[in-house]
Amino acid sequence: MANKRCPVRVGLTGGIGSGKSTVGGMFASLGATMIDADQIARAVTGPGGDAMDAIRSTFGAAFVDASGALDRSRMRELAFNQPEARTQLEAIVHPLVTRHSLVQTQQAIAAGSRLIVHDIPLLTESGRWARQLDAVVVVDCPVETQIERVMHRSGLAPDVVRGIIASQATRHARRAVADIVIANGPHNTLPALQAQVRQVAALFGL
Repeated sequence: MANKRCPVRVGLTGGIGSGKSTVGGMFASLGATMIDADQIARAVTGPGGDAMDAIRSTFGAAFVDASGALDRSRMRELAFNQPEARTQLEAIVHPLVTRHSLVQTQQAIAAGSRLIVHDIPLLTESGRWARQLDAVVVVDCPVETQIERVMHRSGLAPDVVRGIIASQATRHARRAVADIVIANGPHNTLPALQAQVRQVAALFGL
């Protein structure tokens, strides 16, 4: 049984369009503390963010927009054409995400959180998280469902979405690292998804 001094720490991951963020919101509504790696990354690359000086010196002022934030569209284009640029960006951003995640984790422990859920899009690709987590939860759906959802919500072309999916871990690789899989296929309903999340949360003491 988790207690105030030893919360359960769970990694939550899933491909783009899988419904991972929806599942994260459901965990939060049940009382889990959510630590969102993407949200932290957006903050450190936002106006005046911790990563911006290094981004400016590494990539040049052209990659900083008028607000002082990372120009995401320009960086996306560069990373597409020069994969090493993505590696350089990750080398700047990832240590900062880790540092901020640690601070938020310590705050959650001090507040007596019973379940801390780390929302980590690149959990499967990263080897550094396994030692810090008690379990990994993967939100899973077919690739075609991912494509349809992302096209619907973002208006991106199918080829663009397929390119994003191809840059992420495969569905098989994510399922291979999972302790628990939450199925969120094309015919799943929000109540059915909520029921799965409640069952998983109960396993972790919520």
